[in-house]
Amino acid sequence: MSATFKNKGGPHGLGDPDDKSLRKVEINVLVPKKMREIARIEKCTKEVEEFTKCCKESSLAMVVNCRPQNTDLWDCMGKWFKDEEFRERCTREYLQERTEYRRTGLTKKQRSIEPEAQIA
Repeated sequence: MSATFKNKGGPHGLGDPDDKSLRKVEINVLVPKKMREIARIEKCTKEVEEFTKCCKESSLAMVVNCRPQNTDLWDCMGKWFKDEEFRERCTREYLQERTEYRRTGLTKKQRSIEPEAQIA
């Protein structure tokens, strides 16, 4: 069966909400994107904050001035990318979001909007 037909079906033609298999693009692009988002927000907050502060203070010279902060940020992110439990957590969260999308036809962002705003 080709990939174009595999993702059809489900209540909105977006795929089976209960399917937990991952395509290559999900494994190689979408799950790592989720990992970056969560690592920035939860795991590397100090490094993100220091890099952002340095960039704001340095303006155009940030490329040179903020190398140490950039290195610290990349080291922190790299540490979490190697953590198998973290990858599994992010994969589970990605699959939960995909399941809800397939079940409702709405993205996470669309679901977070107040129901009244969706009607208007």
